[in-house]
Amino acid sequence: MPRVMPIFGTRPEAIKMAPIVIALQESAEFDCIVTVTGQHREMLDQVNELFGIVPDHDLNILQQRQSLSAIMTRTIDGLDKLFTEAKPDAVIVQGDTTTSTAGAIAAFYHGIPVVHVEAGLRSGNLLSPFPEEANRKITSQIASLHLAPTSISKANLLAEGISEDDIVVTGNTVIDALLTTVNKHIPFSDPQLEELAESGRRILLVTTHRRENQGDAMRGVARALARIADAEPELTIVLPVHRNPVVREAVLPAIEGKGNVIVTEPLAYGEFTRMLSLSHVVLTDSGGVQEEAPSLGKPVLVMRDNTERPEAIHAGTVALIGTDEERIVKEVDRLLNEQEHFDAMANAVNPYGDGKAAQRTVAAVAELLGIGKRIDSFN
Repeated sequence: MPRVMPIFGTRPEAIKMAPIVIALQESAEFDCIVTVTGQHREMLDQVNELFGIVPDHDLNILQQRQSLSAIMTRTIDGLDKLFTEAKPDAVIVQGDTTTSTAGAIAAFYHGIPVVHVEAGLRSGNLLSPFPEEANRKITSQIASLHLAPTSISKANLLAEGISEDDIVVTGNTVIDALLTTVNKHIPFSDPQLEELAESGRRILLVTTHRRENQGDAMRGVARALARIADAEPELTIVLPVHRNPVVREAVLPAIEGKGNVIVTEPLAYGEFTRMLSLSHVVLTDSGGVQEEAPSLGKPVLVMRDNTERPEAIHAGTVALIGTDEERIVKEVDRLLNEQEHFDAMANAVNPYGDGKAAQRTVAAVAELLGIGKRIDSFN
């Protein structure tokens, strides 16, 4: 029986890998060896607990204020020893994190085929998002099987010389995870959020953590939030603030004391999906939220200058607005106060998946290892 090792280390990876891990574990064709690096810790563990995933191996690399180089070297070193012992027949990595690229490199050094989930995303700027764009491109040079979430991602891979035979369009597994979770009506651990859910107030959900936005840009975002809070007293802004102290130092001072701003610790995934479903508008610099929110009919304003996820922009449910303070205030105001503009974004088609990405992934891995055949791609 082929030994397949999914490797992940951050909360976004865990969310998107969970449907694949579950599908592999339910299959009688694979021995699934779940390996986590612990690049994130508490947030990673929360997702695994929600989906009932118990890792077989945990490298536990997390350190305070860890550098990218340290994450890379500790991950490769830990996997180097593990591959020698476990001898997987294939490794599965997801997306664009340092864990993902380190896992691909370590597997390549051992001659182990690499399966890249969410392959082919490109912003076109090697430094934005940083280091994700470079991580994606590096992993694409190593992977044996490229699981592209959309036809645009596939086209990006073809343009870089990847053989079409090595690409499968699966849809994005984040939709599988979201559809599984959002209907569970998971209670909020913060009483303020439970009270807000029952109030019927409009909610602006905000997430910001992107490395290239840290510093002056993020302080501008915080000033914009303060202005929106003052201008829209009937609106509640919910900000699950990232644990990175650099993020907290930039964001929190400007919004301190605002009565209609709720700052929470990072929400567990189940709670976050519920808050997403309750929100009126989403303001984010996250990648995954750009995919999740359109599935729930939520307009998304993305605080970045470019995105590797253009599909929702083309569909009209996502808008790139950058981090300029005035632009953020203006665009949020339009969605809150111009119904026609809101409806146009809220009713756009979601292009990211149909909830069957994990099924397509497992079939593609089976074909790679010579024990099955692919199924029809996501269109």
